[in-house]
Amino acid sequence: MILWFRNDLRTHDNPGLQHFINTPCPGEFDKEPRKAIFFISEQQWQVHDWSPIKIDFVKRHAKALVQELASLNIELKLVHVPDFSAQVTYLKKYCLRHNIQTVFANSELEYNEQQRDKSCTAQGIPLKLFEADVIVPKGQVLNQSGIMFKVFTPFKKAWLKHVKQFGFEYLGKIETNTSVDVELTVDRENTVSSSWPLARDYELNTLPTFFQDKVTSYASQRDIPSIKGTSGISSYLAAGVISPRYVLVSLLNRFPDILVATDTEEFSWLNEIIWRDFYRHLLFHEQRLCKQQCFNQKYKDVQWNNNKGLFNAWCEGKTGYPLVDAAMRQLNQTGWMHNRLRMVVASFLTKHLLIDWRLGEKYFMQHLIDGDLASNNGGWQWAASTGCDAQPYFRIFNPIKQSERFDPNGEFIRKYLSELESIPNKHIHFPHQYIANNKLQQYWQPIVDHKEARLKALAFYK
Repeated sequence: MILWFRNDLRTHDNPGLQHFINTPCPGEFDKEPRKAIFFISEQQWQVHDWSPIKIDFVKRHAKALVQELASLNIELKLVHVPDFSAQVTYLKKYCLRHNIQTVFANSELEYNEQQRDKSCTAQGIPLKLFEADVIVPKGQVLNQSGIMFKVFTPFKKAWLKHVKQFGFEYLGKIETNTSVDVELTVDRENTVSSSWPLARDYELNTLPTFFQDKVTSYASQRDIPSIKGTSGISSYLAAGVISPRYVLVSLLNRFPDILVATDTEEFSWLNEIIWRDFYRHLLFHEQRLCKQQCFNQKYKDVQWNNNKGLFNAWCEGKTGYPLVDAAMRQLNQTGWMHNRLRMVVASFLTKHLLIDWRLGEKYFMQHLIDGDLASNNGGWQWAASTGCDAQPYFRIFNPIKQSERFDPNGEFIRKYLSELESIPNKHIHFPHQYIANNKLQQYWQPIVDHKEARLKALAFYK
């Protein structure tokens, strides 16, 4: 038998690994290491628009996992093949050569991954799959008609009821003997993702500190991009290096009543974790979302503007709206963007510029360390009003008012737009008149007028 790692490079709460370890293998010698495999398929990752920073993040965790598994007498081999087809070919040959009776793995949600697994089965590869990417198993939170919810709030209520009634499976941590020194050998390399600690360090240090110091003020601080009020856990969940069930267990250990105390600040953080489950359940039921289709089919034939010059200005952070530009610079420079700002820039692209949400979705995936198809697609279709439980088309964020509300003193703007460093707080949210009056160094002009763009968007969507 062999263990196939995928989007689950962890020893913590890993069903595939747990069953692999607990399954006796006839004829196996005690001292002989068990075999595991992880495919580094860069061509496939690029087809799926994985960003360089996410690829680097995943590779670092793969190298760290080699060291962790060695202490469990499991030999993890990192195999370079170009794509999913090559993965199937490699596995088939491996299983035949070594007479493999079972390939343990955790299931993957997305359409191409599902097709790959069907191809494995069709070619006689003995896959045994487990679910490891959600808290409540997909397909178990349904409305009274037995179908998936189309609105988040009733899904959340049913999700909470399910967890309170049935609990959830949590497999705990498999203890390894990896020393701290060995652990750090992976992280001594200076790579594009090295400012993000490995999951093991995040679990030991960052998450407990967040629960202790910040989660009780999360609801009031989560929308302020100039302060670090969020947990930064999205990249770890997207890469599968931390289990969402571990996250909920950790939260319950700290706040035992959180499942019923839904009006607390800390619940607002759990609410985001439930949103993640919601989008993954939705993708499970609606695989067409993997094929760039609008959830709301009445928008499928919309003729988007897709002006290349406007799109490039948005990508480069040169729209003339400081909060939008600062947010895009944050993304381009760091591989991450504050969640409030994701909504602002997505609304700006789809409503102010009338550019297809799919172009924004792709750009995000190509740059984000936490790029995840279910959440990214869900977020973009929410902003574009084409999605499930999306904002109504007439809700159009005013980027100036968003800036005044969530970055009142321009701290975030100044961090990423040094051009506006000397602009007073009162004018920094839309500085063009102040710049003209004082004959200051030019900041690029707005590429659209907000009021005109809003009216245009309303007519367009109508």
